[in-house]
Amino acid sequence: QGGPSRTNDMAGITNADWFITVGGDGFEPAIDPLDHNIVYSQWQYGGLIRHDRRSGEITDIKPRERPGDEPYVFNWDAPLLISPHSHTRLFYSGRRVFRSEDRGNSWTPISPNLTRQLDRNQLEVFGEIQKPDAVSKHRSTSIYGNIVAFSESPLAEGLLYVGTDDGLVQVSENGGESWRRINTEDIDGVPDLTYVASIVASQHDADTVYAAFNHHKTGDFAPYIYMSENRGASWTAIHGDLPDRNFVWSVAQDHVNPDLLFAGTEFGCYYTVDHGNEWHKFSGVPTIAVRDVDIQRRESDVVMATFGRGFYIVDDYSPLRTVSEELLQNEAHLFPVKNAPLYVQKNRLGGNHGKGFQGASYYAASNPPFGATFTYYIKDKLKTLQELRKEAEKEDEWDYPTLDEFRAEELEQDPRIILTVRDEGGAIVRHIEGSRSAGTHRATWDLRYPSTRPIRMSGRALAPWEVADAGPLVAPGRYSVEVSTDIGGEITRIAGPESFDVYPLNLATFASEDPDADLEFALRVAELERSVRGADEFADEVDERVRYVRKAITETPRADPNWLNTLDGIRRSMSELRLSLNGDRVGATRGEATGPSLVGRVGTITGNLWYVTSGPTGTEREQFQIATDEYQQVRSRLLAIENELADLEAALDEAGAPWTPGRLPAGARP
Repeated sequence: QGGPSRTNDMAGITNADWFITVGGDGFEPAIDPLDHNIVYSQWQYGGLIRHDRRSGEITDIKPRERPGDEPYVFNWDAPLLISPHSHTRLFYSGRRVFRSEDRGNSWTPISPNLTRQLDRNQLEVFGEIQKPDAVSKHRSTSIYGNIVAFSESPLAEGLLYVGTDDGLVQVSENGGESWRRINTEDIDGVPDLTYVASIVASQHDADTVYAAFNHHKTGDFAPYIYMSENRGASWTAIHGDLPDRNFVWSVAQDHVNPDLLFAGTEFGCYYTVDHGNEWHKFSGVPTIAVRDVDIQRRESDVVMATFGRGFYIVDDYSPLRTVSEELLQNEAHLFPVKNAPLYVQKNRLGGNHGKGFQGASYYAASNPPFGATFTYYIKDKLKTLQELRKEAEKEDEWDYPTLDEFRAEELEQDPRIILTVRDEGGAIVRHIEGSRSAGTHRATWDLRYPSTRPIRMSGRALAPWEVADAGPLVAPGRYSVEVSTDIGGEITRIAGPESFDVYPLNLATFASEDPDADLEFALRVAELERSVRGADEFADEVDERVRYVRKAITETPRADPNWLNTLDGIRRSMSELRLSLNGDRVGATRGEATGPSLVGRVGTITGNLWYVTSGPTGTEREQFQIATDEYQQVRSRLLAIENELADLEAALDEAGAPWTPGRLPAGARP
């Protein structure tokens, strides 16, 4: 099967994004590095096809016997490789190694039988030779004596490595003309006949190769990872501190940092940043056999395939390339930032959240977070006064807090980690709050300016057709980010800055012709939205004050009854202003045609402009000018109404009215 690790659909990665290349249980396919529409796929016991995604055609390319050949025998999972030196050259291995120079149209055997050629029926299982009718002895079982691992050095063409299921490593330094045999029992610490689960030629040194040996079928669950720096002549164990009963299935090496290795084991995936001295387990992955580990070089993603027929992706592991003991002693560190693609997520399934209205039975895997992802490290947690006190209380000697210290705890604002994004000119674009706990964390910026809508202190669940408050998308260009602490209101930079690019995917048919000019217009729209939405909230506050003032007038003995007439005049003025600000709600609820409101004009512009990478339309520019002019009139009228209400509230205060919102009562008479 083939599928994406990210889509531009907010639904995520659904079954519809996947395609089948061939039937069968399926193994590791190979994709032409220069033409990704050509995919080589297998099924059990050596089935092999070439899949053309353009036409959907499938061509059988399995090597076939010639007259006089012994039967070609392949493992359940036969190793397939596209040569790193020619995208049309394939290697395929059974008991022999086959090479094709023409994408599998024809094959040439380049080796003899490279196995020990043992009779499996003469090997003891559970301490004795099993009888012919033993359970599954001859069903769903690979014929013993096969090549199960293969690699070619990317640095030395024709330097080939083979690993077998019966405990052999075979090396050819001349493209298969001759082979040098290495028995697993001749490698210090590796048992006889150990299965060679993985063999990988180094990305960085032509003489170096890595191998994982797996002996679990004999009850030996120890990890075996070895390295040779002389093309297999001698070997050094590098499984370090991997758990004793955690046998290894696969090994991969980073293409940038030679010391960064990955290992798929029976109980998860591990990595080492020091060439095998210390291994660390990836969290967030179930405790399950990771049978294969692969690297997506362009994205610096590590992909783990599990025996549970699933797989997991660690997005952008590149920070691991620079981790060291020295780095972890720093107060804080900001890792290099991966460039971020700029696009607008589509909603193919309707709605504006996830799977729309498809329901829980519709499967979708999550996309990686949209935007620029920042990875940072802080050595020690930023602790509150209360957290510090509770830590101190764990000691044998501690002082009981004073009331002033308790008050300080109550008044304290929690310390924060702030990631500040700036544009190329140094102007602040966004503040993002990160975790203040010790350790390594990630935070993602959505490539937008902040929303200019009114501040809300508590959120609410959005309906499927609603979108969260957001600001306009930034323009493509160079940006930077830095990490700061906010402790007691004092901002201190502790890491960075790190620069990165925001680059366009250019998916839109009518792409922006002048992104900087379009952003300038979008920011003007955002400022108008800030003003209009603020005016709407302010009008709500005025309405609320009017409601309280009416009750205060009726309950204040010294209040002038005529003040109620003044208040009714204010209410009528507010009603007329609401027609301009919010539209004719009375008419709209009765099915009458109504004109556009000020809030509606602005919302129409932002509801479109915030979610496209094309420039503003002529209509949007026109509506912006209309709304700008209308807002000035609305603002003047709202200020006049507010002044009239303030005068009335002042009079109420003189009359001894109880408190009402927005008014600080005068002091008591002496």
